[in-house]
Parts: sequence; C-alpha cells; structure tokens
Amino acid sequence: MAVRVSIIGASGYGGGELARLLLGHPEVVLAHLTAESKAGEPMADLYPNLRAFTAALTESTDVERIARDSDVVFFALPNGNAMDLVPSLVPHTRVIDLGPDFRFSDPLIYEQWYKVSHRSPDLLEHAAYGLTEYRRAEIRRADIVGNPGCYPTAALLAMLPFVQGGFVRPGGIVVDAKSGVSGAGRGAALATHFSELNENVKPYNVAVHRHAPEIEQELAVHAGTAAAVTFVPHLIPMTRGILATAYLPLGKPLTTAAATALLQETYAGELFVRVLADALPQTKATYGSNFCDVAVRVDERNGVVIAMAALDNLVKGASGQAVQNMNVMLGFPEDLALRQPGLYP
Repeated sequence: MAVRVSIIGASGYGGGELARLLLGHPEVVLAHLTAESKAGEPMADLYPNLRAFTAALTESTDVERIARDSDVVFFALPNGNAMDLVPSLVPHTRVIDLGPDFRFSDPLIYEQWYKVSHRSPDLLEHAAYGLTEYRRAEIRRADIVGNPGCYPTAALLAMLPFVQGGFVRPGGIVVDAKSGVSGAGRGAALATHFSELNENVKPYNVAVHRHAPEIEQELAVHAGTAAAVTFVPHLIPMTRGILATAYLPLGKPLTTAAATALLQETYAGELFVRVLADALPQTKATYGSNFCDVAVRVDERNGVVIAMAALDNLVKGASGQAVQNMNVMLGFPEDLALRQPGLYP
C-alpha cells in the first residue's frame, strides 16, 4: 500500500521541490499540500514544472485531518512554525522538518541564535539530526527528523572524515561558502532583486549566520570535544547551488593523497557523495541532483586541510535529503526517486 505523504508549506521553493521529487516516488501518494497564502490554487500553477504531473489544489492547514490522512508529514516552513504543530502530529505520523526547529539537541542554542523560545523542547531528545550519511541509525528509528541546513550539509560532508579521524584541530576552522539565490526563499526582497544581485557577489550575516552553531554542534559530536567555526556565507548571482570551502588546521601530518584516500574510504558505500580525486567540486555538476561532490587538498607548507563540497541547495541541501531520510525511516531503498543525474550544462 502506498505511503501517504503531506507537505506543510508547499508553496515555497523547498515545498515545491519536495512535490517534484515525491511525484516521482513509486511508493508515495500526496495526501495534502498546504499553503496558507495560496490556499485553493492548483499546485501546477504555483510550479509550472508540475503540469501534467498533478492536479492537486493547495489548502489551509488542518492538523487533525493531516494527522489522520498521513504516514509522513514534511514541514517546509520558516523557523518557529513546526514546533507548534508537531506535538499534535507525532502520536499519529512521522515528521521531517526542513526548518531548524528540531536540528538542535540543546534548546538554549536554538533560542540564542533564532531569538525565540523553543515551545516543544521535550521533543528535541526524540528528534534525529538528518545528515543521512552520519545519522542513519538514529534516522531509521526516529519519529521526528530535523533536516540539516544547506550550508551545514555541504560543509559537514567535506569536513567530518578529517574531524572523525583526528587529523585536524576542531578549533580555528574557517568555512567560506557561496550560495545561489534560491536559498533565500521565494519572497520578494531588495537583496534578491535582479538588479541588486546580478553581476554581484557579496558576503552576508558574517559571524552571525544561524548555520554556524549547527555546524559546530555536529563537529563536536564527531570530534568528542567542542568545536569553533568561523562561517562566512556569500550570495552569488545564480539560482541553485552551494560551494563550500573549509580550512581546517592540521593536528597531525597528512598528505593530499592520504586525505583523498580517507574521503574515498569514508564514502565508499554512500550513494550520494561523490569523491573527486583529480578534479574539484563545481556547482554545475550537481545542479538538480541529490549528489554532493567532495574533494580535498592539503597545504602541507601551512598545515591546513582544504576540504571542498558542492551540492544543489534545494535538493541535497534540503528536499532531496529530506526524501532520502524518509526512505531510510520507512525502510525503502535509500535512492528511491532520487538516483538520477543532474542537469548539465
């Protein structure tokens, strides 16, 4: 019997991408697509790429009805929304939140960075952090998954093999990352106006970006000690993609060849992490796909590991990883509806 899936927040880019992927999933039927500001509109009008694939109309959020009709509910809403609705859903259905409400094990860290009290702190201990390649066992048994942010997904997949292996010091790490404008969401804003963005590259939220503590949390889990990260994101004039470059201080000797071998060993069984040896990651190679390309170079002269990753921020950085996590939770093949090459050029 098909799995009944609902998307709360279907009108945003994350929700639209979830719908695109799930409409191609052979074990899924879409039960409800909610969009408060666009309720009653055909989903294929909001996302014309879905024409001929669905005749569904968006609707207002009726939590009782969604709980009754759904096996899995995806949240694709801004922070502060999921934590109010999830308590009514988890007794009846499993939840995957693409927002940040269930990413942090410590509610005080969430409150410090998001400037709002966490209203369901008791559920955090039951939530799994959804970085699939590193939290698979927890995801499999979880009723709530906090899907990682797009920047942390790229940065962590690049860095964690070296942190886990004890090759780098977990303090003094610098992550420099660039993202396409779809990461800012679908709402209109001056910063994402064409004439402001085009032919322009600019940093934003320097030293205060909310993904920094998420990266530090996961580094600390895998390093066994506190981690410190300086995170600098940049907005670049393209629609999709993230390129993250991490600079990690060496803790013991390592060569580029040995570092590449470590990446290959770590990700040998992973379906969606491609290790590059003789090439470097580029966003175009992952466009529209659930793949993350990683590579490493070691600056032995200065004692720095330079770990790099590229991915599509809307797929592996958001909705694709969420579907990957759903597959893990339900015992489906992990690549179901996801294993296809991206678009090129």
